[in-house]
Amino acid sequence: MDYKFTESSMQNIANIANNYGVTIETAMELAHALRQTNGTMAQFYLPELGGGGQWMQGGMTMVGDMFNNQLRALVDGICIAISNAVIQGALQYQPLAQVKNQDGSLSPSGHWWGNLGYPNSSGSQNGTSYAIFNQIHRLAIQENGKVTIFDTLDHQIGGVGQQQGGNYDVNFSSQYGTIDLNTLPVVSGNQENLNHNNNNNVRIDESSTDTAPSNPQPPRFKAPNILTAEEERDVFSKLEKLADLRNKDILTDEEYKAKKAELLKRL
Repeated sequence: MDYKFTESSMQNIANIANNYGVTIETAMELAHALRQTNGTMAQFYLPELGGGGQWMQGGMTMVGDMFNNQLRALVDGICIAISNAVIQGALQYQPLAQVKNQDGSLSPSGHWWGNLGYPNSSGSQNGTSYAIFNQIHRLAIQENGKVTIFDTLDHQIGGVGQQQGGNYDVNFSSQYGTIDLNTLPVVSGNQENLNHNNNNNVRIDESSTDTAPSNPQPPRFKAPNILTAEEERDVFSKLEKLADLRNKDILTDEEYKAKKAELLKRL
C-alpha cells in the first residue's frame, strides 16, 4: 500500500482495534480495504480473522470457517465500525508528496493519471500501473507509456490481481465479481478527452462541454452472470440451514455434502 493514514486516523484505527480485541495491523488492513471502496466492501486475508474472507455493506459477511458465528460477528462488527469511520471522513490518507513540474506548478508525485485527484488505491504489477478513483467512478491504467481512463459505472473496485491473458496484466474486482474492462466505457485514451462514438461503447467525458455528443451515454449495467449481494446472502442462509439439518441427523453426511456442493457452485 502506497498510502499512509494521518496521525488522527491511526488513532481512530487503534481505538477500533482495541474495542474489538484485535491487533492494529489487522484493523489497518481492513481500513485500507474499506477506504478503497468508500466503506462499502472489503476482501481480505488475515490469519487473526481466520484467513480469507469478505464483508459487504448491508449484511453479507463471509469468513473461512463459514459456521463460526462468533468469528463472523467479530468481522462484521469491526468492518461496520471502520466503514462508519470512512463514511464520516475519520480515516484519511496523508497528502502525497509534491514535485515541481517544468512549468513551475506543483503536482502529486507519480501523478501520471492527469487531473483526477487522489486515488483510493494505486500500484503497479508486471509493468502495468493503475489508479482507482471510486468516488468519481474512474479507473486509470498506464501501460507502455499509454494511459487509458475508464468509467467504472456503478462498480466499487475493491480487489486487484494478476491477469492471465487479456489486454492488461492486472484484473480488478468489485461487488459484482471480476470486471471485464471491455464492458467499461473509455473516457480517455491519452489523458485528453477523445471524441469517440457510441458504436465502440465509448463516450465523451462529462467535463467536456464543447464536443459532447448528443447521444446519451450507455446505460449502467451489472456484470452478467454474477450473484447480487441478496442472492449471495440467500446461498449462505441455505448453507446454514443445511448444517443445522445435518446436526439434527435429518440429513446424512453424504446428502449434506451433495447439497452443499450444489449451493457452492452458485457462488
